[in-house]
Amino acid sequence: MTHRGTRVLHVGSLSRVEGEGALHLTVEGDAVTAARLQIYEPPRFFEAFLRGRAHTEPPDITARVCGICPVAYQLSACAAIEDACGVEVPHEIAELRRLLYCGEWIESQTLHIYLLHAPDFLGRDGAIDLARTHRADVERGLRLKQAGNALLELLGGRAIHPVNVRVGGFHRAPTKAELKPLAAQLRRALDDAWATVRWVSGFDFPDADCAHDFLALAEPGRYAIAGGTPTVLCRGDDVARQFPLADFTREVVETQVPHSTALHATLRGRRHLTGSLARYAISGRLFSPLAREAAREAGLGAVCRNPFRSILVRAVETLYAVDEALRIIDAYEPPARPYVDVPPRAGTGHGATEAPRGLLYHRYVLDTDGTVTDARLVPPTSQNQGAIEEDLRRFAEEALTQPGVQDADLTHLCECAIRNHDPCISCSTHFLDLTVERLPTP
Repeated sequence: MTHRGTRVLHVGSLSRVEGEGALHLTVEGDAVTAARLQIYEPPRFFEAFLRGRAHTEPPDITARVCGICPVAYQLSACAAIEDACGVEVPHEIAELRRLLYCGEWIESQTLHIYLLHAPDFLGRDGAIDLARTHRADVERGLRLKQAGNALLELLGGRAIHPVNVRVGGFHRAPTKAELKPLAAQLRRALDDAWATVRWVSGFDFPDADCAHDFLALAEPGRYAIAGGTPTVLCRGDDVARQFPLADFTREVVETQVPHSTALHATLRGRRHLTGSLARYAISGRLFSPLAREAAREAGLGAVCRNPFRSILVRAVETLYAVDEALRIIDAYEPPARPYVDVPPRAGTGHGATEAPRGLLYHRYVLDTDGTVTDARLVPPTSQNQGAIEEDLRRFAEEALTQPGVQDADLTHLCECAIRNHDPCISCSTHFLDLTVERLPTP
């Protein structure tokens, strides 16, 4: 299929990509010579907002970066501030934080699986359309999401922008009696999580492969969620390498590109991918026995490099988060105090956690009275943009070699390729414009 001249395709109100963006493809004959994911939302200046604020404020301020994964921002901020102040929270508080994070993983991954991504595999326009043909499945997804929200509400005070998180721990810790009904809800959710893995396993996945390096946090003895050491697994390597979190901005370098208001990041000059595929490749062996069983039943090997199958890895991660939440609740003993004091001091602190979409890094510089003099936030989507653009270029070029492929087919493929990575461009209403520039064949 060869088109001459310039063709422009617009796709409005794409509600299954979070944020406002556009895609520009340059096609010469059957070759895609450029693929640009153009993010044109205005900068939000959160790093500037943080300068001049007290060291106790970043968890509440950065929670407003995202309404879907506010816990990721809160706990990354807490970790960085506590690092700058030389404070380590006790095990009981760290486990409560992990429990809160499990709630965010459950609700966010479930939202992506059922409401954003599954319609692509089932030929539906969206979740409402999907409910017409798969009502029981959508209802199961909503129940599972409710279980995650219940965790956020109990531990965080509310499901969106939690208010109970503070530097050093929580304003209030739950009682064992308060967690008991939540455990009962999570046990029911475990059945729904198993059903989700089996449901998603039946989808028809296109053959695809990504050659990007993987980056995720790793913890000794367990699947990393609320902390860990940055770990890199390069394509073709059997052994991962690690680097200190303090070296993050030397390893991961952000640059401005002309076509996007969001920064692009590279890992030692190479494209890399963070998120579910990276976490699973680096730490999948550390899943709970139940989650490892689910991964085997789903047909996942030790490493998954097909971005279309990322929905399957997310389903297993959701089951793991429910299982892990139940483990923490079963062993829970309320801490003597819900927080530890974090006295201010001059210093630089680094913190990172695994948001559902990937590694989220925070760095803060404090002066002697704890005032923030500098802040740096590196979200997973900025790290993944280069990999997304490469996927788009490669998938579109492969599609162009197939007979009968029309621009509408190309548009749909590009939308699916973007949703594979669940990019969080913003939490506002959003749409994608696809521009295909076709140059005359020589």
